[in-house]
Order: sequence, then C-alpha cells, then structure tokens
Amino acid sequence: MSIAAQNLPAAASAKTKPEELDSRWTAVVNRDARFDGQFVYAVRTTAIYCRATCPSRRPKPENVVFYNTCEDAERAGFRACRRCRPRQATLAHHHAAIVAAACRTIERADGDASLGDLAASAGISPFHFHRVFKSVTGLTPKAYGDAHRAKRIRNELAHGCNSVTSAIYGAGFKSNSRFYEKSNGVLGMTPTAFRSGGADAEIKFAVGACSLGSVLVAATENGICAILLGDDPDALARGLQDRFPNANLIGGDADFDTLVARVVGFVEAPALGLDLPLDVRGTAFQQRVWQALRDIPAGQTVSYAGIARRIGAPKAVRAVAQACAANTIAVAIPCHRVVRSDGSGSGYRWGVDRKLALLGKEARL
Repeated sequence: MSIAAQNLPAAASAKTKPEELDSRWTAVVNRDARFDGQFVYAVRTTAIYCRATCPSRRPKPENVVFYNTCEDAERAGFRACRRCRPRQATLAHHHAAIVAAACRTIERADGDASLGDLAASAGISPFHFHRVFKSVTGLTPKAYGDAHRAKRIRNELAHGCNSVTSAIYGAGFKSNSRFYEKSNGVLGMTPTAFRSGGADAEIKFAVGACSLGSVLVAATENGICAILLGDDPDALARGLQDRFPNANLIGGDADFDTLVARVVGFVEAPALGLDLPLDVRGTAFQQRVWQALRDIPAGQTVSYAGIARRIGAPKAVRAVAQACAANTIAVAIPCHRVVRSDGSGSGYRWGVDRKLALLGKEARL
C-alpha cells in the first residue's frame, strides 16, 4: 500500500449520514445511473475516487468511503479515476440541458411543438428524445405542453381576461372545441365555473379523525383534489370553501366515507399503501415535483436537493420547496418525506409535528 493510501481517512466522510451508506453502496453495486453526480466513492487502498457508475472492478466495501462532491474527495487526498472521469459532466447533466432547451421551445410555441423538430434541435432521434424527455421530467413532451397551456389558461381566467374564448386562444389552444374536450382535465370543471370560483362545480367532501387530528378529504368527479390535516374540522371545511367559494360542496355519502376511511387507515398504517385517483392541478414544474414525491417509497426520505436532481433541475432547490408547500393533497402526495440536506425535518403545510409523526410511523415499516 502506498504512503498516500495509508494516510487516507479510515472512516466515511463526516458529511455522509449513516443511514445513507447502504443505499449508496447499493447504487455502486448496481452502477445505478440515477445516483450519478449525487456522490462519489473513494477507495482507500488505491487513493482513487469514482462516480457511482464507474465500470471498474468493484472494491471491497470495507475499503470504500463516500463523499458528496469531487472537491470533498480531493481535499481528503484522493485523485480522480481516469476511467469514469467523475469531474466531467455526466450523461444525466447532458440530458438535462437538452430537456431544458426543449422545455423553453415548448413554452414559446403557439401550439403543440413538433416532436420531430424538438428532436432535431437536440441532435437525436425522435424516439430517443421522447424517452430522454420523459425520464427527466416525468412527462411526455406533449403532456408538458398541455400542462404549460393549462397554467396559462388558469392565469388568463383568474386575472380577468375579457372572455373565455380570448383566454383559450391566448393560452395556445387552436380551437374552442379542442379545449372544451380537455377542460375538465385542465381545470377540474368548466372554464366559466373556474373563473367564477367554482360556480356549479360539485365537490364532495367529508372529515374524519385520526391520530394526527382531523383529516378532510375532497374529490371532484376526476379524483381526490384535497387531503387536508388540522385540529379544527370546521377550519378545514372553511379552507376548502375559500379555495372554491362558489362551488357546490356536498357532504360525502356512505361510499365517500369509505374513501375517507382508506385515507385514515393509510395515515395510521402506511404499509397498507394508498393508490387513489387524484385530481392534481398545478404547473408543469409542480407536477414533476409531485410525481417525484409519489415515487419515494414509504420509510424513506429524500432531500430537497435530491428531488431537484431527480427531476433534472439541480439548481431549483428553492422551487422544489415551494412546490412541496403548494401541495394540497397530504399523504397521497407525500411531501412529508422531503427533508433538509442534513436529514432534519423542515417546514410542513400541516405542521412539523405531524410531519415527524408520519415519518415515525413509516420508519417502523
């Protein structure tokens, strides 16, 4: 063993939390590309550090130490692997840049951007582009365009556009009929009802009790649109009414009470799982974040920075936090599983104590 290797640290980086070691080592064993760029691993016997996907022969786990960045590894005395070149931009970063450029093109387009044109701009085949775009954003290019236009029409309607027709064309829809075919999916109701605060829209709701206090579940005909937690059932109902002041709020029947019971059951016993149709409305970015949250298994947590990396926007940590705060569907979209980089709990729409209680229940799985 070289003198340099002998002088290297004998334990994992101080920035590596013990609970992360198993998942990081699993990523190294599987050469999991999802973790590329999230950390590097160093081998004490060779004084070399590598990226998670390095094709070199795997070291013995007792000789491995993890670091969050290349700089951390080099400060500890390791040098970069010449085979996997951890300092070079990863394929994931390259894909993220391609997708970011495509998103800007889609957002500027008057209608649907052509898949062929988007792929040609990226310099790859339409099939490969489609696959890369969906892997980074969680949405197809068409779905991303639809979500962006949905955001624009919500803004148009909410800010007093002269007419619904003007809002439809202003948002990039080519015809009234095309929009009205999708209006329930875009707005959860007709455009006129949305503009008037949910007038004539029917939203069923009911309040149940669980160990976290009261839980309100509300649903449109498309699926659950809100799961709210709190101490005061009346306050939860008023909050729903404030969101849709002119909607027709209907108390749930026996079938709906069964739905509420499923939500309560999941809160108390996360191992039961919760697979329910959701009526999710948000910007394209928020939907990417919310889908990433739904991919976090019960019993695990991810940092805000980790979510940002998963959706291909590593610098958008603050925007990820804002998307978590905007989530109105507790537990089904599990924003409680997102924590600070040091592993500590952070803000939660329904109170940090409830967040910690949910994580405590899931930790016992």
